[in-house]
Amino acid sequence: MSVPRSDVPVKRRRYDATGRQVSAHRLRESVLDAAWTRFSTVGYAATTVEVIATDAKVSTATIYKTFGGKSGIVRTLVSRALQGDPDAPEHAEHRSEALRDAVSDGRGVVAAWGELMVEVAPRVSPILLLLRDVSAHDSAAAALFAELEVNRLSRMAENARTLDRLDALRPGVSRAEARDIMWTYTAPDLYDVLVRRRGWSVRRYARFTSDAITAALL
Repeated sequence: MSVPRSDVPVKRRRYDATGRQVSAHRLRESVLDAAWTRFSTVGYAATTVEVIATDAKVSTATIYKTFGGKSGIVRTLVSRALQGDPDAPEHAEHRSEALRDAVSDGRGVVAAWGELMVEVAPRVSPILLLLRDVSAHDSAAAALFAELEVNRLSRMAENARTLDRLDALRPGVSRAEARDIMWTYTAPDLYDVLVRRRGWSVRRYARFTSDAITAALL
């Protein structure tokens, strides 16, 4: 009987993580979809991690491990919403960054931001409005809403730096003022008033916002 030689190298199969990554992505999306369905139907405060887990057919431990809890789910929902059209070849924020580098005209930049708003606003604003509406009686929601609004202010500060770098700001308009004006015009409250309450189309709302920013700053 022959004995296998120990000096012959054994070929090891290369580990392919693709399947696991796809599975993890599907699980993540399932939780996010289940959470948003609950948030938008029964509200943020009434939705528990346990209910989301049941709807998504996962354990509560998986949700806490993946997202850290309900606030982590909302942060991820916002991050996903900021990606814009899921069928687009690139993340909306990446396209915005590329735009800042490629366009040398302030009006063109603001107009292009308006186009991105058509994709992003209907996804982000409802989440922020949900948190805003329960902030008065839910301290966790209030803290999360404040955090997300600070993040939005930071994005507007970067946009103000872009317009200043292009020498597009009207004389007398500082970066800080430009940041605050853009932060005001992109607030979820304006989306609520014009789109949800007055019935404007998202494209009309985005055009109004970009025109208003142009008139105020450039």
